[in-house]
Amino acid sequence: MTKTWHRPTLRIAWAMVGLTLISLGGLLFDGRVLQGSPVWLKPFKFAVSLAVYSATLSWMLSLAHRGKRWTSGLGTTIAVIMFADVGLIAVQAARGTFSHYNTSQDFWNVLTQNMFKYTIPVMFFANVALAAVLSFQRLRDRPTTWGIRTGLYLAVLGMASGYLMVGQGKRSTATDAAGHSLDLRGGNTVGAPDGDGGVAVTAWSSTGGDLRIPHFVGMHGLQVMILIALAVGTLALSDRARLRLVGVAAFGYTGLFALLTWQALHGEPLIHPSTLTLVLFAGLATAVAAGVAWTFTLEKATPAPTRPPVRPR
Repeated sequence: MTKTWHRPTLRIAWAMVGLTLISLGGLLFDGRVLQGSPVWLKPFKFAVSLAVYSATLSWMLSLAHRGKRWTSGLGTTIAVIMFADVGLIAVQAARGTFSHYNTSQDFWNVLTQNMFKYTIPVMFFANVALAAVLSFQRLRDRPTTWGIRTGLYLAVLGMASGYLMVGQGKRSTATDAAGHSLDLRGGNTVGAPDGDGGVAVTAWSSTGGDLRIPHFVGMHGLQVMILIALAVGTLALSDRARLRLVGVAAFGYTGLFALLTWQALHGEPLIHPSTLTLVLFAGLATAVAAGVAWTFTLEKATPAPTRPPVRPR
């Protein structure tokens, strides 16, 4: 089956699996830390995330569509940049220093920051172009097509939210794994210092708003929406009803992304939501539940199409 998948992104997916295993070894046997987290946690999270993302792109680009030469080129561009940038994240982890926001002037850090500066916008606009090209084509049935489209839009929003981390203009001083002091420009956390220990596994902040959360949720909207569309396709419903359910899911997921972004920008930890956040989330959940109920009500009220009687020959 994978013989027809887009090869560059599929190879990157396997490379990320390899880096996941290497990073896992680092987590187990390398006791160095940066801002309270293991030095190998960041490459581990990036590797897992991009293995899933690359595999999804590889499958998606295998679907029949017009302009395949262009979309294949965009996919290859994304794959090359992911490989280079995540490779540098791993190098910085091995060196025991920060890959992001680091203002140090040593060779490897200057190379890393310049790569991020020039390649990340290229990768972002490659994803935007990919979403634009596929927005005007029917890739499979209508629910799956719209699952892919809305997933791509959410992924682009998630990538764009990453610029909020640099844009907040945060400045701080930190210590690398060797005890050297260095200056950081930018940060993940709003209303609290970076590296407060955070939530287990993810290391998301438990004392302030964390912009990595909407970044992660948005980027992986692509996988979530595709899985929802495929799951909806197994239901014994009309094509129109399945399409409505995908639309309701896209509305709910977009609302969740917006709510998480709002929460992070207001300096509110994910695990300590305010009353207003809980009310907004309850309203969103109610709207999604109402949309699902409305879809099934309409489906029951719509009579099944009848076949014309067969005339004897």
